Amino acid sequence: MEKQKTIKKDIELSGRGLHTGNDIVLHLRPAPENHGIVYVRTDLPGCPSVKACFENILMNTEIPRCTSLGKGPAVIHTIEHLMSALCGLGIDNLLVEVNGNEMPGLDGSGHGFFQAIQEAGVLEQSAPRVYIDIKEPVNVFQNGAAMLIVPDRDFRISYALAYNHPYLRAQFVSLTVNQENFMREIAPCRTFCLEEEARQLQAEGLGKGANYDNTLVVGEKGIISNDMRVPDELARHKILDLIGDLYCLGHPIRGHVFAIRSGHMLNIELLKLILRQETTDQKSATPVAAVWGGQTEMDVNSIMRILPHRYPFLLVDRIVEIEKDRRALGIKNITINEQFFSGHFPMRPVMPGVLIVEALAQVGGVLVMTSEAHRDKVALFMAADKVKFRKLVQPGDQLWLDVQMIRDRGRTAHLFGQAKVNGQVVTEAEIAFSYVDSSFLAA
Repeated sequence: MEKQKTIKKDIELSGRGLHTGNDIVLHLRPAPENHGIVYVRTDLPGCPSVKACFENILMNTEIPRCTSLGKGPAVIHTIEHLMSALCGLGIDNLLVEVNGNEMPGLDGSGHGFFQAIQEAGVLEQSAPRVYIDIKEPVNVFQNGAAMLIVPDRDFRISYALAYNHPYLRAQFVSLTVNQENFMREIAPCRTFCLEEEARQLQAEGLGKGANYDNTLVVGEKGIISNDMRVPDELARHKILDLIGDLYCLGHPIRGHVFAIRSGHMLNIELLKLILRQETTDQKSATPVAAVWGGQTEMDVNSIMRILPHRYPFLLVDRIVEIEKDRRALGIKNITINEQFFSGHFPMRPVMPGVLIVEALAQVGGVLVMTSEAHRDKVALFMAADKVKFRKLVQPGDQLWLDVQMIRDRGRTAHLFGQAKVNGQVVTEAEIAFSYVDSSFLAA
């Protein structure tokens, strides 16, 4: 069984962000088993962190043409090249410390990241790797671009690039993604854009760190002030981006991706469908344990053994993931039959924002009670801070309630929560709990 991996020693890299032009210093540090890839903004107060996972992907940001992660103040852009190199090297656990809001662009490819990690050495750990196996075909289409992923024993990508441009001929690349193929055929391939796209980005105040060395600019007569490293470098860079985006699922994939003209936005849509398939498989295959203390997911009956809430104030239908003392992910399905819709904008039903915060708090209550230290306690919602309501929640929506522990001091706990619909944040807040003895409920 293949084991998880991290790096053997710390790595320091520096460079300018391709979009912001900011001078960035990056430190890669070893991380323990089951830690995942976690980014830390060392330039912000408290050094907030954000884990590389689907729930933390930012769909709409001020910086387009890249993949961004964010949780609260911790926002990091252009992560795809590093993520791609980590996938190519099989790195599962890593702490990524960065002193700005964008990753260094280096030479515009994944080669610098790959080479630095390879030189530092890869350390095999004891825990087995966790894979996402594609069970059924999944496809997505958007504006003439298309993607399909089907079951496969390996991770394969077949990519077709085609632009209505006098210089860009059709390019097609198909390969199995492994360390050798990635190093030789994918890692050195640089990012690119059309000349008119470059002008537009600069007009918007972006592309400040891009130049003709780290970005292939395609004009009507060919590549401007540079040459391609291989004839189909552009299609290969698209594969590099795709590998990095797919690795934001948090685990390597086993499946064959067929893509035509796809970019970051369509890649993320495919991630959403893969995650939905994976979640459905887990729900049908994983029985809910009788004792809540060791569960990794809970149905509503298990939730009611922990929370005192009942209809119409139980606002969590299922807990789909729990990392003890660290994180819980819950689901609330919003239907027209919700009791509060009869009086809250009944002509256009909208879920009250305070109840979304309450739903986050209930998932947080489940999370804090995973600690044996609080087994005979009840968590009381004490405070909410930095609450932001970003989008309306309406009947038919499915709320994904992601709550992560900031600190638990024994008498109080502080958490950060985000509620999302279709991968977009609708509400976020910092919430706090205090603990009282369970006899409080009998009073």
